[in-house]
Amino acid sequence: MRVPLSWLGEFVELAPGTTPEDVHAALVRVGLEEEDVHRFELTGPIVVGEVLEFVEEPQSNGKTIRWCQVRVAEGDADGAVRGIVCGAGNFFVGDQVVVTLPGAVLPGPFPIAARKTYGHVSDGMIASARELGLGEDHDGILRLSTIGVEAPVGTDAISLLGLDDAAVELNVTPDRGYAFSIRGVAREYSHATGAAFRDPAASVPDAFTGPLDGFPVTIEDAAPIRGRVGSSVFVTRVVRDVDPTKPTPPWMVARLKLAGIRSLSLVVDITNYVMLELGQPIHGYDLDKLTGGIVVRRARTGETFVTLDGQERKLHDEDLLITDDSGPIGLAGVMGGLDTEITDATRNVLIEAANFDQVSIARSARRHKLPSEASKRFERGVDPQIAVAAAGRVAQLLVDLAGGRTDDLGSTVTTAPDREPILLPDDYINGLIGVTFGADETRSALAEIGAAVEATDGGLLVTPPSWRHDITGKEDLAEEVARILGYDRIPSVLPVAPPGRGLSRSQRLRRGVSDALAYGGATEVLAYPFVSAEENARFGAPQPGEFPAVKLANPLDAKAPFLRASILPGLLAVAHRNVSRGLTDLSIFEVGAVFRPSRHGAFGQAELPQAAVRPSEAQLEELEAGVPAQPRHLGFLAVGNAVPKQPGQPAVAAGIADALEAVQAVAVATGVDITVSQGSHQALHPGRTAALHVGDVLVGYAGEVHPAVAEEANLPRVVAVAELDLDRIIALGDALPEAVGIGTLPAATQDLSLLVPVTVSAGEVLDAVRIGAGPLLEHIRLVDDYRGSGVPEGGKSLTFALRFRAPDRTLTAAEASDAKLAGAAVAAERFGASIRD
Repeated sequence: MRVPLSWLGEFVELAPGTTPEDVHAALVRVGLEEEDVHRFELTGPIVVGEVLEFVEEPQSNGKTIRWCQVRVAEGDADGAVRGIVCGAGNFFVGDQVVVTLPGAVLPGPFPIAARKTYGHVSDGMIASARELGLGEDHDGILRLSTIGVEAPVGTDAISLLGLDDAAVELNVTPDRGYAFSIRGVAREYSHATGAAFRDPAASVPDAFTGPLDGFPVTIEDAAPIRGRVGSSVFVTRVVRDVDPTKPTPPWMVARLKLAGIRSLSLVVDITNYVMLELGQPIHGYDLDKLTGGIVVRRARTGETFVTLDGQERKLHDEDLLITDDSGPIGLAGVMGGLDTEITDATRNVLIEAANFDQVSIARSARRHKLPSEASKRFERGVDPQIAVAAAGRVAQLLVDLAGGRTDDLGSTVTTAPDREPILLPDDYINGLIGVTFGADETRSALAEIGAAVEATDGGLLVTPPSWRHDITGKEDLAEEVARILGYDRIPSVLPVAPPGRGLSRSQRLRRGVSDALAYGGATEVLAYPFVSAEENARFGAPQPGEFPAVKLANPLDAKAPFLRASILPGLLAVAHRNVSRGLTDLSIFEVGAVFRPSRHGAFGQAELPQAAVRPSEAQLEELEAGVPAQPRHLGFLAVGNAVPKQPGQPAVAAGIADALEAVQAVAVATGVDITVSQGSHQALHPGRTAALHVGDVLVGYAGEVHPAVAEEANLPRVVAVAELDLDRIIALGDALPEAVGIGTLPAATQDLSLLVPVTVSAGEVLDAVRIGAGPLLEHIRLVDDYRGSGVPEGGKSLTFALRFRAPDRTLTAAEASDAKLAGAAVAAERFGASIRD
């Protein structure tokens, strides 16, 4: 909402020297949001001039210019008459025009200077309305007589035309529809500053707001939509003998321009002006084009209607229409009809000021893609008590500016209910907000917003004003009291966390996992949780088969209508986006929920209860049973080079080892042992897939994406990934991980080479050696996997580097050897391993 300051100052006292920034600051204190300041971007000298004479001079380019003598000041002093070259031909000798003198700057910016052109020195410029920023008319010079303005030569034209005004722009939230008017903003400024407020609705003369009769209006809504009647107020008034060709006065044009509305014609400008002033949208009909009276009804099946923009609209049966005996003449609250449009030939105008159902208007505007200033106000709620004053204000301006006259023909139909009082208990506000507001302060604040306040047992009965649709309960009243008396009175106090509280164990472990991967060089990302059925089926289960999934009723993308069952499709999409933009070396991860309904679950089958009634315990249990499991998973992806090429170091491509390294980082961060074994997954490369277990529980997979899947995702052939059920891993752990102390005594290192069948995984052998070696083993690592000469057919040689250390003594070589052999013995027992010489 843009609010010109001169207009605001008509209804609330503005202190001398008040700037737009001052107004913004005041309105922010009462909860309105500042946006911008708008001004006419021009500076003087710009004055009223009189055309004394001109000579038309044809040019070689086919254009005819006028060499004009223009008086710009009274008297005979130097510079009182200027020679000016002008290309327009719509003015005459004796006309008063707007002259921009050297030194002026017009919107653009376009500085004015004396310059030689067409063989003359043009000492200024005669301006058009477009060049001044007053409108789009650039067909010729602005002649002041055509807009009903006359002033002494030399008068400052900036002030004369209202171009010295400025407007503040506010962001009006949907619950504050009353602030979509100068009236509403003036009232809010009064709340903020204490300045006296003058209600413009009360200043409309009684002659224009008296009772009317004779024009038939019927509101038909036999089957109101969801209990809402289409129109609760409908006021009509007739003004006769108007002259719609009269010019809109410049002060109105300037205010409309600053408010963001283009001047079209006098009658339309007046209706727009009153809408901005009072917040009541107005529509005018050519009375002589109407057939019979007006009926407000819903559209009929198959009905069409031609709106003012010349488009034929196919109507929906929920659309609210204004009709006469000939059919639809207006889409209520949105746009009028072409057949009853006001033209230059119009002489008698029927004014309509109505109140329409918010939801109906909002849906019609969106359905027909016709957002308008009127629908914007109706869908937020219009004061039902303002229609009579608004219609009277339009009639007043049509009489004053268009030469019309009023008669007694009109109507007032209203079924708007009175606002119900709200009980505000004593001390409720103080208890809710935590600030002590006195009883007198509370009553005064509520009266200030326009509410009727009455004392009752145990509190106050407060009837909200008609324009405050957002006040529906005692909580809203408490907010209003705090707003009016000042938010600065509410102390800013940070709550103190109770001792012993803080992050839960699972929260700490999840953060530790993210930190560990980030410290290792991976970047955390957040992918969309929406995937296709094919992606869910491929990544959600290790083997192909029927896969239960959650399908959205209203997906953002029809190609991805399912909630993810795996983190990996989103990571592949993120990787593709980055690789396509040149970021070819990636290491990324995400921690997030996946959605896994049971195959025979009741998801989506429970009947939704009515919103107005609390569900029964049985209904709640049924709904809860239908909610799919949503465990948190960790996904990791690496592509490109894990180590970039550099002097003395060739590039090292990312692969399954990087995925397993990320898995090990998760194991350390959560304090659990994750064992790695050969596995298979339909989305991963055969032979390069690891199954991840904690004890006997499968917790995830790691490996390289199947080359065909990588090609389909437009990624390089080798893409390393891992996915872990993080919630399950955390549940399988016993406690928070503890840091291992650094040993101060010497370590004993030994190697162990074992011959095992090729079908036995290195991870299983490593785990057996670790268990058998006992507590003296500090670290074990696989350093070689040999399958060449000297190794029996069908076997392989696995070499492990072992480090032993005791916390209380220096180990002997014999103690280390015994521990090593104990580990080899367990491997021999489990897998038939033998020590290789």
